[in-house]
Amino acid sequence: MERRAITVTGIVQGVGFRPFVFGLATRLRLAGFARNDGGHVIIEVEGGGEALDQFTSALNRDAPGLARIDAISSQSLPVAGTCGFRIEKSAAAHAKDVFISPDVATCADCLRELFDPADRRYRYPFINCTNCGPRLTIVTGAPYDRERTTMASFTMCDACRAEYENPADRRFHAQPIACRRCGPQLRLLNEDGQLLGADDSLRDFASAIVQGQIGALKGLGGFHLVCDATNENAVRRLRARKHREEKPFAVMFRDVAAARAHCALSESEEQLLRSPVAPIVLLHKTSDISNSIAPGNQHLGAMLPYTPLHHLLIEAAEQRPLIMTSGNRSDEPIARDNGEALEQLRGIADVFLLHDRPINVRCDDSVTRIVAGRELPIRRSRGYAPQPVQLPFASPAPILAVGGQLKGTFAFARRQHTFLSHHLGDLDHHQAFVAFERDIALYRELFQIEPACVAHDLHPDYASTRFAESTGLPLIAAQHHHAHMTSCMAENGLTEPTIGVTFDGLGHGTDGTVWGGEFLIGDYAGFTRAAHLRCVGMPGGDQATREPWRMAVAHLRDADAECRSFNSRVPAHDIRLVRQMLERSFNTPMTSSAGRLFDAVASLAGVRDRVSYEGQAAMELEWLATGVDDAGAYPFALEADGTVDTRPMIKAVVSDIDRDVDNRIIARRFHSTVVEIIASVCGRIRQDTGIKSAVLSGGVFMNALLTTEVLTRLAADGFRVYRHRLVPPNDAGLSLGQAAIAAARLCLVA
Repeated sequence: MERRAITVTGIVQGVGFRPFVFGLATRLRLAGFARNDGGHVIIEVEGGGEALDQFTSALNRDAPGLARIDAISSQSLPVAGTCGFRIEKSAAAHAKDVFISPDVATCADCLRELFDPADRRYRYPFINCTNCGPRLTIVTGAPYDRERTTMASFTMCDACRAEYENPADRRFHAQPIACRRCGPQLRLLNEDGQLLGADDSLRDFASAIVQGQIGALKGLGGFHLVCDATNENAVRRLRARKHREEKPFAVMFRDVAAARAHCALSESEEQLLRSPVAPIVLLHKTSDISNSIAPGNQHLGAMLPYTPLHHLLIEAAEQRPLIMTSGNRSDEPIARDNGEALEQLRGIADVFLLHDRPINVRCDDSVTRIVAGRELPIRRSRGYAPQPVQLPFASPAPILAVGGQLKGTFAFARRQHTFLSHHLGDLDHHQAFVAFERDIALYRELFQIEPACVAHDLHPDYASTRFAESTGLPLIAAQHHHAHMTSCMAENGLTEPTIGVTFDGLGHGTDGTVWGGEFLIGDYAGFTRAAHLRCVGMPGGDQATREPWRMAVAHLRDADAECRSFNSRVPAHDIRLVRQMLERSFNTPMTSSAGRLFDAVASLAGVRDRVSYEGQAAMELEWLATGVDDAGAYPFALEADGTVDTRPMIKAVVSDIDRDVDNRIIARRFHSTVVEIIASVCGRIRQDTGIKSAVLSGGVFMNALLTTEVLTRLAADGFRVYRHRLVPPNDAGLSLGQAAIAAARLCLVA
């Protein structure tokens, strides 16, 4: 007989790990116990040596699918002579190294019960088990037990209690367990907040949607605005009420077959749709459901039902595809509480379907896509957060990294683990910043992390920077594009010096200009700016991001070029005013931004002079180029100091425009030119330094065409090239990069 103490570290709470351990020990006739202890599961197990070896091997090999095991350690103990195996109460007082599971889509077993008339949870919209349901959105403390979730106020009925305490049951220690007798309930209200006396609130809500009304639905991590995706008038009305002119809406389909009726799906895309994460997946459209869902867009954001409530709603709505868009105004955070939703969404929604399970952590839907055969996250939130990303080295002290201004996220780093927050929106919106402050405090408590320092962006006017300064903790400033570069390095486990191709919209540079088309050399501890796109004026500052024609004027002036069709399209007075701003350097910061270069070419080619959402012009330029055969590239010059002279390219673009070359050809040649620029600069850097690895980061690399072709070209040129796969390349990934930079600097002084 032997006794062993085993510690399992990782995402092992809220995923059915202790019930799995119980079942495994029982089958092998081993005695002992298992309990949560902070972020660990502590196991003491006693029996024959061969059975103990089988037990230890199976812990990792056969663990529940939602578990993520980082480490298993074991040591011998004196034999205690205990009988039977039990699950002990969690040790909340020793909470440390806490890991919290993301929310998980409804599993097949629960879905079968949901539609089984013989099951006691038939059509109960909050059915769940240890393999699915809410996690992060309901947790209020650690370790993860019912009393530290928003389910604490719901007292289990005898039937639920029996399942919860039965080691052989699928709901053994499932913390959100409930049924119609003892759990959360639905209620239907009108836009004035008056209760609608309905026998079946969900069916009445679905009926309103089918009849063309707009609904507000309280879901897993917040509210959705819902309407019938096949009803053009309803979709247009939703756009008008939400003041969302052209930005695409996501559509929830009943199943993969329904999505395939309107979109092309690869095997990888289908796997993403069906996964427990259940994100919004960008798919190539093959037909329009409604012209107003994604106007002018080649892609459709598709998702499948991921909660029991969604499954029931789709069924009650006659299997119609439904618009499911964030329940908010503009870019504010999604509404989380019932009262908040009634206040914020009044005037948008006609009916409100609420429930009384509180949401503690608001969490938007994640958005992702497949690029070059692998996942490329666009918004990392529900289903992913707060899974940690592992740093390739350990931080000597805990760190808080506060990210940037747009697509806000923050991160807490502890040793090798970096816990990234869910998506918080743009921090220039007051409510988003309020949520940012609140959720930092919440994560700090949940993960039991007391940061020793705060990492932040160099930009002094970012709300995240001001927050960092307000903490009173030591500060570590990270340059914007260095953080982009290190975020990609960290998620790929790189440690050696690397070339960082960091192309995005705007970032505060170290020389007083606005960077955005950068080639950096370095590692986590520091960097050198090896090359960059030629700087031009950005007339009107941020106004130029909303009006790409301004960047077209700036590049035309810089290249000493004139474009007849552009001049005939844009009012002469506007062009003259912007030229005067450029000549006088009035409100015209200099920028090397690749994003603004895309905007300029999109405007010159007649694609888009003004945008209604971020990146619209560049995306439409990408769509024009996609599927067009290689048509050659435009000229450019690489100067001795590393400046990429874009003036020859602008002149060639203008020449094509004035010769009435198809704008699809122009868009294709422009993309090919950017690929050539990247390949040429990386080749020169390798020649000068011997560095053969490169990372691609920054929002421009959400461009699937560009990313795919750069990966192919650099690999063909002999580079080891890395792209994002765990965090978005846009500013949502900055917090990871900042955390890695701060950890490296702390290592230098440790």
